[in-house]
Amino acid sequence: MTTRTTRRRLRGIGSSGLFVAYFAALVAIFAKVGLEGVDSDFATLLRTFVIIAVLGIFVYAKAKWQNRLELSTRTNVFLVLSALATGAS
Repeated sequence: MTTRTTRRRLRGIGSSGLFVAYFAALVAIFAKVGLEGVDSDFATLLRTFVIIAVLGIFVYAKAKWQNRLELSTRTNVFLVLSALATGAS
């Protein structure tokens, strides 16, 4: 791998890392500013509904929708376990 290629890859990692960090900071700021007087579990439920709607639009627009019943049992089990871990965190 050449030095130029290495620099490009590192630059790409850095910019995507900054992108992720920027939105993580926004999440924290919005949560602190906007959640006065609202139960945090209820706020998480509302945010989850918004996330489901946005992700549904993205998946549909990119034609990546899949029939869940066509996924392997192992995949379904780990998706459920992942969702439960996310909900518990």
